[in-house]
Amino acid sequence: MLSQKDLIQLFKETRKDSEDICSHLETEDYVVQPIVDVSPPKWHLGHTTWFFEEFVLKKYAEDHKLFDRNTAYVFNSYYESVGDKVIRTNRGNLSRPTVKWIYDFREYVTQAMLDLLNNTELDEEALGVVEIGCHHEKQHQELLYTDIKYILGNNPLFPKYNDEFQENPVQDFKRDWKRISEGLYEIGHRSDDFCYDNEKGVHKVFLCDFEISNKLVTNAEFLEFIETGGYEDVLLWHAEAWDWVNEHGINSPFYWHKIDGEWHVYTLNGLVKLDPSAPVTHISYYEAFAYAQWKGMRLPTEQEWEVSQDQFDWGSRWEWTESAYSPYPNYQKPDGALGEYNGKFMVNQKVLRGGSVATSANHTRHTYRNFFHPQLRWQFTGFRLVK
Repeated sequence: MLSQKDLIQLFKETRKDSEDICSHLETEDYVVQPIVDVSPPKWHLGHTTWFFEEFVLKKYAEDHKLFDRNTAYVFNSYYESVGDKVIRTNRGNLSRPTVKWIYDFREYVTQAMLDLLNNTELDEEALGVVEIGCHHEKQHQELLYTDIKYILGNNPLFPKYNDEFQENPVQDFKRDWKRISEGLYEIGHRSDDFCYDNEKGVHKVFLCDFEISNKLVTNAEFLEFIETGGYEDVLLWHAEAWDWVNEHGINSPFYWHKIDGEWHVYTLNGLVKLDPSAPVTHISYYEAFAYAQWKGMRLPTEQEWEVSQDQFDWGSRWEWTESAYSPYPNYQKPDGALGEYNGKFMVNQKVLRGGSVATSANHTRHTYRNFFHPQLRWQFTGFRLVK
């Protein structure tokens, strides 16, 4: 666990980073919610602020006065034990509170947190909640990038977010297959550094021999799958996935657009020509599985990924695995509302490993277990193969 001094610095940097991400937005951009999975940027700013007020200031700061009595109702997300909340699909219907009000709320809570951290010696429990709050906000920074991309990328004008964000780094090296020998391996978070509760419970797993690619699947490789009719071949798809493909007319990765016979892709730098050598992204688990079937290979399990991760470069794409999101042996859900953070989502989701170009600095690690429903594509998701 970080010292209180180091935690103060982490808190200040984290709060500033969220606002830096939003500094490229126009006021109108803050309010949009195109689909249920995408929240308005101003909601993210408010929700991460509410987290510190609800779980830190209300409990550990004597005589703290709420900025507004409605903050919990507006900015609670899924913490059922905390109280009532605005329905998720209605977040984009809230023209009030205004963007200015959100920033005033952030400033008020940030200052109250700094007063607490600078003037009160907090116990280990309190410091742990503050650290979770910082990493919770880092998670929402990644969501800010992906939600902003969805908002702008579904605007018919394809507006640019900025010129600096680099989302398609090329893995400029030859493909190699890293062989991992059959054996007993240890899985889970071992150090005293920060991790989430779903990473805990170090345990042993037996793995058979396998070979894993040192490179992610590229746009060029996925384009071959498209051009040979991969989206039309029912034998490559799970039944549920085939229904999804046909119901939604899926025929390419998300944000791909064929214009005058050439593939283009929307990026946070605007609409650009598809780079064949960049790792494919905005792929669902359904598509990753179908591609692996087409190649006569498969996706790695999360255990295989963790055991072999030091053999390859990772971090530009969240990588789909073949593993269902479930608790590790001897998993202990934290007491109270923070116990709702991970445990209650351990059903009907797939594990992703690694990180992405949108993941905040010093937030990911090789034991990090991300999770999404198999049809979702708005995150920077890609995959590598195993044979």
